[in-house]
Amino acid sequence: MEAVLGIDIGGTSIKAGFFTPEGELLEERKIPTPELVSDEAYAVVTDGLTKMLATHDCGPADVIALGLDIPGPVADDGTVGFLPNIKLDPEGLVAAINAAFPNATVAFVNDANAAALGEMWSGVARGVSSYVLIALGTGVGAGVVVGGKLVAGAFGAGGEVGHITVNPGEERTCGCGRKGCLEQYASATGVVRLYLEECERRGVTPASVEHATDTLTVFRALAAGDECAKLAVDQMCEYLAQAMAQISCIVDPAMYLLGGGVAGAFATFAPELRRRFAAHALSTCRDVRIEAASLGNQAAMYGCAYEALRLRGERLGE
Repeated sequence: MEAVLGIDIGGTSIKAGFFTPEGELLEERKIPTPELVSDEAYAVVTDGLTKMLATHDCGPADVIALGLDIPGPVADDGTVGFLPNIKLDPEGLVAAINAAFPNATVAFVNDANAAALGEMWSGVARGVSSYVLIALGTGVGAGVVVGGKLVAGAFGAGGEVGHITVNPGEERTCGCGRKGCLEQYASATGVVRLYLEECERRGVTPASVEHATDTLTVFRALAAGDECAKLAVDQMCEYLAQAMAQISCIVDPAMYLLGGGVAGAFATFAPELRRRFAAHALSTCRDVRIEAASLGNQAAMYGCAYEALRLRGERLGE
């Protein structure tokens, strides 16, 4: 049986998916790992994957494609860039994987890009050749697909829509070092900040926000009629719509997919987002579909497996 593996790399564990080449997920398994910077750590990964294969009567030689997604930029040629939030030696890990799974084509994919590919393989974007998945989480990232292929960019920055400037007059500095980035307003952190700032400005007591990314509380407050929550979500929609209108002028996608933690409340803010997008968009782009992503936190796992399979097909066709 031919096997395809998709591996979502985290700081203290990996989440591994065992797929058929047709995209059916047969098993998902979490494997606790140390920092992936040593032979011992790589062995934890390869041993864990081998054990998962064995439960399906498969061995390492049956793996034809293996994809890994990481929270950092990956260039067109597969080169991994800066990894600010994880300890990982990509070259060392790939060498260990190549040794353990000798028949596998290996691919690295940025996590937001992987989520976009996952939606194309087995999600709501199946059959759609041009779309943008925007992940609204702690930050804002995106995966851009044009003509059925991911746009990673020459330097791995394709899809960094969180750093589109939407408010040039902003004094607050973004984590990227610039000001007025979309991420400051449309991320979970941004929505919570906007809410708390508006409460302070009006001198009202906010709902009990538990942490800096607790958008669930903000959306509950919105449902309860909290005017400060409404203003925060309206600002999120306004800046997000502005950014999407700019993206459409360059990419002209058929569809936008909203994913990430903030998108859990998509049904709540979707009408306002669609209205504001229509107000900002170039007339020829106004009919774009704006939908919720469908695969949740499994999307990146699907996507990196798909990219490895696609890369294998390309190489076999050379």
